[in-house]
Amino acid sequence: QVQLVESGGTSVQAGDSLQLSCVFSGFAATVTWAWYRQTPGRERERVAFLTRADTMSYAESVKGRFTISRDAYADTVYLQMNSLKPEDSGVYFCVTKGRPLSGGILKEYWGQGTRVTVSP
Repeated sequence: QVQLVESGGTSVQAGDSLQLSCVFSGFAATVTWAWYRQTPGRERERVAFLTRADTMSYAESVKGRFTISRDAYADTVYLQMNSLKPEDSGVYFCVTKGRPLSGGILKEYWGQGTRVTVSP
C-alpha cells in the first residue's frame, strides 16, 4: 500500500539547520513532491515543490533558506532547512503525487507529519 513516512523533526534554536526526510513506497510512479507546514491558527502553507524534472519552487517565506531534493534510488525526498526562525515552527508534511502499485488514478498522498520547533 501507499506510504509516506517523514522523519527528522526536532527542537532547535533559531539559526540552526535541520534536514527532514520522507521515504515513500507503494507507488508505480511518482511525478511531483512537496513539503507543507501547518501551525495552529495559521493557514497551511506549501513551502517547497519539486517535479520529476527537478524543477523547484518555494514559498517566499523560505526562499534562500530551504532546499527540496530527492534521491530517486532511495525513494526519498528531503527538505534541507537552514537559518531557521521561530516562525518556521510547525508540523511538516510530505506530499507526493503518484499512482499506486495497487492501481488507481494519479493523485496526491500525504504523510503523517513531523514536528519542528524553533526556539528564539
